Amino acid sequence: MDTALTLTTDMKLVLGLVGFTMAMFLFERIRADVVALVVLVLLGLSGLVSPDEIFNGFSSNAVMSIIATMILGAGLDRTGALNRLAAWLLRRAHGVESRLMLLTGAVAGLNSSIMQNPSVMALYLPVASRLSSRTGLPLPRLLLPIAIAIVMGGTLTMVGNSPLILLNDLLLSANSNLPSGVATLEPLKMFAPLPIGLALLAAALAYFHFFGDRLLHEENGKGATPARTQSYFANAYGIEGDVYELTVTADSPLVGMSLGEAETLHGAPLILALKTKDDSRLSPPADARIWVGSVLGAMGSKQEVIDFAQNQMLRPSSRLRNFGDLFNPSRAGISEAVIPATSKFIGKTARDLQMRRSMGLSLLAINRDKKVMREDARDVSLRAGDMLVLHSIWTELADAAKGKDLVVVTDYPKGEQRPHKLKIALGIFAVALLLALSSRLPVSIALMTGVAGMLIAGVIHIDEAYSAINWKTVFLMACLIPLGWAMDSSGAAAWVAGHSISQLPGGTPNWLLQLVLGLLTTLFSLVISHVGATIVMVPLAVNLALAAGGDPTAFALITALSASNNFMTASNPVISMITGPAGYTGKELWRVGGPLSLIYTGIAVLMVNLLF
Repeated sequence: MDTALTLTTDMKLVLGLVGFTMAMFLFERIRADVVALVVLVLLGLSGLVSPDEIFNGFSSNAVMSIIATMILGAGLDRTGALNRLAAWLLRRAHGVESRLMLLTGAVAGLNSSIMQNPSVMALYLPVASRLSSRTGLPLPRLLLPIAIAIVMGGTLTMVGNSPLILLNDLLLSANSNLPSGVATLEPLKMFAPLPIGLALLAAALAYFHFFGDRLLHEENGKGATPARTQSYFANAYGIEGDVYELTVTADSPLVGMSLGEAETLHGAPLILALKTKDDSRLSPPADARIWVGSVLGAMGSKQEVIDFAQNQMLRPSSRLRNFGDLFNPSRAGISEAVIPATSKFIGKTARDLQMRRSMGLSLLAINRDKKVMREDARDVSLRAGDMLVLHSIWTELADAAKGKDLVVVTDYPKGEQRPHKLKIALGIFAVALLLALSSRLPVSIALMTGVAGMLIAGVIHIDEAYSAINWKTVFLMACLIPLGWAMDSSGAAAWVAGHSISQLPGGTPNWLLQLVLGLLTTLFSLVISHVGATIVMVPLAVNLALAAGGDPTAFALITALSASNNFMTASNPVISMITGPAGYTGKELWRVGGPLSLIYTGIAVLMVNLLF
């Protein structure tokens, strides 16, 4: 590598654009995606990138892969897979905080290996809220370990985070500017960074397992939305317990009785669902008849439900074989709604309104002037200001709210949920991953195959797919990719690398250069985001490796890994998503994330050198 390259006008322009980008990102006067678009336009106007190539970033494999992972993640979310996962985590943890944090972090990290980190964090926020409400564990003690595990887990595969998705494109583009005689750089395979990611994820889990109590504060933070937590409804309304299935036997006195009559029996739990023959209904009407073989979906304490089952000769089961999809939290749940002064419901009872038959809403309780009415709530005349506690399918609640006779105050999923598509979605996702493992197909095509499969199977609709794409991320990446090309093709990266090597003492080991490169990339990521740091630093890393006689792929991989090594500031999109809900301060993030960032750099350099 020639360390005496002349600094040309093109190099000066490229380095000037890099400085401009860093300054604009640092002061945040203009949105990052707008800055990236300005940089793209300047690259085109200056001729640093040819007009035929200036917009190629939008069609790059990296950008298409990111779009595909966003849509695939949204498809899995529509099936309620994460809610089922939360229930499984609770059962396995047995209420032990250390075990819960370890399990949740490990599973979240594994999830992030096949989905974009911000998408995984968005899915785990409600999971963490539910875990917090069910265990009493403060949300701040859960969110940061989960977020960091997600960032670490993103290094398990080449599609887990944006820097690694970008890396292969940047390696291939570097081939056109390699000196003669240098071997062509090959793209890394899907699971090439797996050993590195496993070491990083294990380090994060161990870090919080052994030091979490000292690092994370005990305050409750902002926590979950109260109206969606079981503890809230238990404390406010006495509505608690799990859902059980009660099968009606031939000897049961309920045979031939209407649901409304069964609800009035002494010790009856809340009856929220009814299955007769092949018809399963949530919020069944009061005049629905109960027959031999009918299945009731009853909510209450375990002892209450068992006593009722024994008295009425019913066969109880805590496993939801018939109502699993109906009671999936992503599809249905408990909510609160206020009766406004203009409501047509005023002066009428729930029985008069036939709320279950006409709206699909089960009235569980009424809160009036701080007095909770549960007994015979369906026969109470409603007044303005009454707070109704309802159980329903979310889509039916949304339909009822459109009439303006109810004002729903609970945050609930507004989109249609499709838990019955879970197995189909998982199968399609598995096929996409298997295709991605094939060296014959680019990862972007493999993942887009999964997107097409989910659209055809109805797991997600095309409008929902468009909504799932974070266009800010897409534009940021697509507009900055040509800046990386210009860094390489103009010789600016080679000039910086050559002069950096010339300033170092002779015989400086490559591992020390890699450590400095990793820390420098981390600092860049604090200023210009992980995408910007990758695009600017990977060409520099390749040329630095050539100048030092090292492996360009190893240097570039360390750079891409280090671009995500930001646990201290909100410039990391995953960390920015949790600072508000958990109430973390900047000082706390630096106290927890600073040491972990140094550990990350050390492990990344060590593991890359062992592998390469």
